[in-house]
Amino acid sequence: MKTLICPRCGCSLVRLGVSKEKSASYTYNGEEYRFCCQGCADLFSTDPEPHLQRTKDLVVCPTCLAEKPPQLAFTFEHAGQDIHYCGCPLCQEGFQKDPDYYIQRLEGTIASEGVVAHDGGSVRP
Repeated sequence: MKTLICPRCGCSLVRLGVSKEKSASYTYNGEEYRFCCQGCADLFSTDPEPHLQRTKDLVVCPTCLAEKPPQLAFTFEHAGQDIHYCGCPLCQEGFQKDPDYYIQRLEGTIASEGVVAHDGGSVRP
């Protein structure tokens, strides 16, 4: 499962509450990349390769939305699909309670305000 990750800073756009439509974009070698902000897109455009190498394999926990390299993530199978998560038992338990929500949020097919609400509280425990 892939989620949009800013190839400059490595942040999940879902975690930041940035939809694909609101993200900055830059096309490199015929492929469109999405960024959390125009500043990251501008920095990426000056020398894309180091950023792509650093962020290309990152996976995102569907529950807490933490970004990790695959060697630091834990994996379990759900509905024939490998799900990578941060390793926290609460994240795996939370995912099991409502897997469709977490999968759709990670894929960006439902709206997400990010992990912190505008009032500083948690959006979803």
